[in-house]
Amino acid sequence: MSWLVLALSGVLEAVWATALGRSEGFTRLVPSVVFAVAVTLSMGGLAYAMRELPVGTAYAVWVGIGASLTVAYAMVSGDEPASVLRVLLISGIVVCVAGLKLLH
Repeated sequence: MSWLVLALSGVLEAVWATALGRSEGFTRLVPSVVFAVAVTLSMGGLAYAMRELPVGTAYAVWVGIGASLTVAYAMVSGDEPASVLRVLLISGIVVCVAGLKLLH
């Protein structure tokens, strides 16, 4: 159960990071509210998962999922340039996160 909560919290990290960027310094209401809700749920899920998972592993997985999805979304939406090298590097993060799960 902790791994599922951790994965969902990682997804929410991508949501809050994207919303934070779109909030324009908290001057736009909807992205600011999305940020506040997503960051609260994301941190709560991370804290819950850390009750059973090692801190370093849980944090690395959470950040890896969040960072990978944030960059992938930015490339798909056109906010960041996409290239083969960028996709390969992000894929490396995903493989490393999966490896941490397998080692546990």
